[in-house]
Amino acid sequence: MLSVLKNRTYRHLFAAQVIALVGTGLMTVALGLLAYDLAGANAGAVLGTALAIKMIAYVGVAPVAQAFADRLPRRTVLVSLDLVRAAVALFLPFVSEIWQIYLLIFVLQAASAAFTPMFQATIPDILPDEEEYTRALSLSRLAYDLENLLSPMLAAALLTVITFSNLFAGTVMGFLISAALVVSVTLPATIPGPRRGIWDRTTRGLRIYLATPRLRGLIAICLAVSAAGAMVIVNTVVLVKSGFGLGEAEVAWALAAFGGGSMIAAFAMPKLLERIGDRPAMIGGAAVLVLGTAAGSLVTSYEALLPLWLVIGFGYSVAQTPSGRLLRRSGQPEDRPALFAAQFALSHACWLLCYPLAGRFGAGFGLGTTFVVMSVIGLTGVILALRLWPAHDPADVAHDHPDLDPDHPHLRDHSTGSEHRHQMMLDDLHRNWPR
Repeated sequence: MLSVLKNRTYRHLFAAQVIALVGTGLMTVALGLLAYDLAGANAGAVLGTALAIKMIAYVGVAPVAQAFADRLPRRTVLVSLDLVRAAVALFLPFVSEIWQIYLLIFVLQAASAAFTPMFQATIPDILPDEEEYTRALSLSRLAYDLENLLSPMLAAALLTVITFSNLFAGTVMGFLISAALVVSVTLPATIPGPRRGIWDRTTRGLRIYLATPRLRGLIAICLAVSAAGAMVIVNTVVLVKSGFGLGEAEVAWALAAFGGGSMIAAFAMPKLLERIGDRPAMIGGAAVLVLGTAAGSLVTSYEALLPLWLVIGFGYSVAQTPSGRLLRRSGQPEDRPALFAAQFALSHACWLLCYPLAGRFGAGFGLGTTFVVMSVIGLTGVILALRLWPAHDPADVAHDHPDLDPDHPHLRDHSTGSEHRHQMMLDDLHRNWPR
């Protein structure tokens, strides 16, 4: 897995991702504790609303930002957005009202909504080989797990000597170092497509995404992932502090257990995908999430919570790590930024649904009932994925082009005898998925 780090450009971008996520992980812990400091036992509802605002920024900003930035230099855009995020994080320690949390979260996450899809879409251009790209996806998953494992561990250690508000300084440093690492490499130029209107550029990724069967299945899996993940992220602080009467360090260790399970899965993913493929792995991981969330309604002690969070973390990683492979396989190089932005927006629309449900149901009806409700939502996602994503999903698909001249270059390049077959990606020549 680590052999992919021999590529200098990817190595620097991976380091930038790791460092920024460590800072973001410190912010996640500090934000939960800040919400508890301001709202007490209603912290779950406050944090759920704050995270819902984050999702609104993600869903609304990502496709529009991609449409405006698709012809700008990638490095300039990424560095600028890192600096914006660092500037906003500077204000978080001074928050004294709940509405201020909401405002700053929106601004910071709007910048992230522009940054993350462009960053993700750059990696396939740096690593065109699918095997190397798969390793990079697993490493990327490990980097995200640092937010749930190493960052809470670091936060637990820091909280013994500083107050939680000082953790936000780590967030600022993470974004600044990330910007410096991006500056240190030359990124591939964006592959320009045909000149299109702003509406066409804004909606193109969504149209390709929703017309591709495997990606419709992917968004159903994202629903299952967000249902389980929302319970962990929103209600861990309430469950540990109000439910079990424990302290801030125990909150951090519970989140670390979730991240540990996800990290174990990330190490196993390259070999697992070689053996069983994307669809069985992702749907299987989503099924683990459904069962784990349902089991949460039976948890009555901190000692039982930790292994359950570990199992849910494992399913969380298995269900979503291969998503980049599906996106890479489903779009032309010039359409990948739009496709990654569509995935970013649609997947976070699922989180937009689940975050407030996890927070409000937990505050209003109790966590036991909320575990059951979220497991039902996750089960719905698994059933939809089974129906929307065909079990037989070949890369090459035979199809016809009755609208093209027989001498068209596309037909000459991909036809053998009477059959026209190639890797199917929706584009200007393929506007509908073959039946």
